[in-house]
Amino acid sequence: MYLSKFTAAITKASVTGIQNAVRSMAGAQGKYTLPELPYEYNALEPVISADIMKLHHDKHHQTYVTNLNAAEEKMMTALKNGDLKSAIELQGVVKFNGGGHINHSIFWNNLSPNGGKEPKGDLADAIKKDFGSFDAFKKLLSTTSTSIQGSGWGWLGYNMQAKKLQVAQCQNQDPLESTTGLIPLLGIDVWEHAYYLQYKNVRADYVKEIFNIINWEDVAERHQMARSAK
Repeated sequence: MYLSKFTAAITKASVTGIQNAVRSMAGAQGKYTLPELPYEYNALEPVISADIMKLHHDKHHQTYVTNLNAAEEKMMTALKNGDLKSAIELQGVVKFNGGGHINHSIFWNNLSPNGGKEPKGDLADAIKKDFGSFDAFKKLLSTTSTSIQGSGWGWLGYNMQAKKLQVAQCQNQDPLESTTGLIPLLGIDVWEHAYYLQYKNVRADYVKEIFNIINWEDVAERHQMARSAK
């Protein structure tokens, strides 16, 4: 997937690294754009409704893209004018909106109307090796995602140093790799806008159901690329 080309560029706790990562997603004009969904808005029903997908993709993700473009333009102008104070103040905006763009661009491809069941091949073997069983992994990722205080993401990531899979959580829109050093493979968005219209305040029900539409082929591809990265 196109995101795999820049995940290694994100450095831990580095806003500059996030800028470099999302910059590779920009088009010919140097602007970040909203990626198209790889399926129709209603394709993930009944797990995620078309109304949620339209709101989540067209409104929320688009807002991250719009704000990221505006923030980077302001930052570049500030740096050009020697206004380091203003440039530094914009770093938080770049991190939040850049993270939102990265996270959602992974999330859409992590899902599929033909998803669900269980992973196969090398990914299945790695899950069994690192977590004991698929059921144990599923329980851990579900608990990690559900227990996030406030808004954030539950993640399955790959630790390149330890050469193993790990589960982690990130607050708000913090990108996994710049926060933990793990390469993102599978993300579960637990911001309320991802589920509230359908599941109300019962986050656990949403997390349980989302496993029925996980695109394990996409996750396996990310896993293979992470293992092959240097």
